[in-house]
Amino acid sequence: MPCTTILVGKKASYDGSTMIARNDDSGAGGYTPKKIRVVLPKDQPIVYKSVLSHCEIPLPSRPLKYTSVPNALKGEGVWAACGINEKNVGMTATETITSNARVLGADPLVVYKPAAGGKKAVAGGIGEEDLVSIVLPYIKTAREGVERLGSLLEKFGTYEMNGIAFSDVNEIWWFESVGGHHWIAKRVPDDMYVVMPNQLGIDEFDLKDALGAQKNYMCSKDMKSFIENAHLDISTDGKFNARAAFGSHDDSDHIYNTPRAWVVERYLNPRTYKWDGEGADFNPENDDIPWCLKPEKKITVEDITRILADHFQGTPYDPYRKSSDVKYRPIGVNRTDFMGLVQIRPYASNDARGLEWISFGSGVFNVTVPFYSAGTVVPKYLANTTDTVSTDNFYWASRIIGALADPHFARTEIHIERYKDKVAARSHEIINKYDVMKKFDPDEANAELAAMVKEETDKALANVLKESSNCMKNSFARSDA
Repeated sequence: MPCTTILVGKKASYDGSTMIARNDDSGAGGYTPKKIRVVLPKDQPIVYKSVLSHCEIPLPSRPLKYTSVPNALKGEGVWAACGINEKNVGMTATETITSNARVLGADPLVVYKPAAGGKKAVAGGIGEEDLVSIVLPYIKTAREGVERLGSLLEKFGTYEMNGIAFSDVNEIWWFESVGGHHWIAKRVPDDMYVVMPNQLGIDEFDLKDALGAQKNYMCSKDMKSFIENAHLDISTDGKFNARAAFGSHDDSDHIYNTPRAWVVERYLNPRTYKWDGEGADFNPENDDIPWCLKPEKKITVEDITRILADHFQGTPYDPYRKSSDVKYRPIGVNRTDFMGLVQIRPYASNDARGLEWISFGSGVFNVTVPFYSAGTVVPKYLANTTDTVSTDNFYWASRIIGALADPHFARTEIHIERYKDKVAARSHEIINKYDVMKKFDPDEANAELAAMVKEETDKALANVLKESSNCMKNSFARSDA
């Protein structure tokens, strides 16, 4: 799926927590209803069966409880997307990424082949539909997440190129598949952040460490021979560049992908480089925008939610400007299904350590509500999404607000801004209250958070509906009096 990911190391965050976040976007013209779910060990299958690729994967015994944000409707499988398990390990899967013909020719994707011409069907590999369900319940650290996913990918293969993030209280790892069975992973430096816009992103990669001590890098065991046999290393300075070797370099990347990396780094590092105009160090169409940077100030939850709702505001490419050059694909698009921000907080008690901040619908118009991952009961407002449009759940209410506000952006912008600010402030207020409690009940906290966001969402919907109604084409100033 077309998405945008941001990863924030513990020394780059405002409170020492690790943060991994991603927009989950549907394909063009599509909208996938989502909900929050807690998966208990008794609900986890013994054998996982993929809907799309038809592969079957035996699973270990004794799974951990974990949260997820699955599809609300049946048809394409679970698609659990992101979550936190009971050991406070987080995962977000996946960021669809790109590759090149040399990689895919040397290690083809493992695609499902239906029965035809008297031949039996052939199962495909694992993919975005499956990854959280078959990895997150079985890992106790972020590093273990990389190791488990790597072994599964080598055994079953994959039918798509994906990037996956793992986090715990100490570190973040970013995993990228390379062809059908190969992979690389890199530890995010503690004092840096990473932005990933649907491209294979890792640039600098230390193969010696990945095949040896694995301090900051990991990869498939045969990666060195794979690179040599397929002639993938195209560097001329002797320094291996994974993005150059494994990634894509298409003209379409400059419209769809690289501008998103540019706008995020421009926002978080406005003075580090020159981003605009003649003589810019980086422009929206550069292939060498850094994979990670040290931010000029520490990054907050609000920074991340703003970034993942970015529509090129402050640039000529903002679609809401009257004189906009609507050229590049923004981060905040209409077909965002949800945003999930996994925050693992070192100073909180074990039951309060994992926070999953969730929003539904287009980030330009929605708000983000925190959810304590230690809870076992998901409030109905966050869990009762069906195919029936209703203001009784957070997903559909968020979609309605966005659809009403978008055509009247200038008139409704103030209501959306106040809505975002109010929910953010009240969320922190509730979190602060529960953080200092000696007896902490995550279900009680989640119920209060859900009630709060419903109250504020109902108010925002009323305000946006009134403003949009006043903007209708058949409006007339004179009343009947």
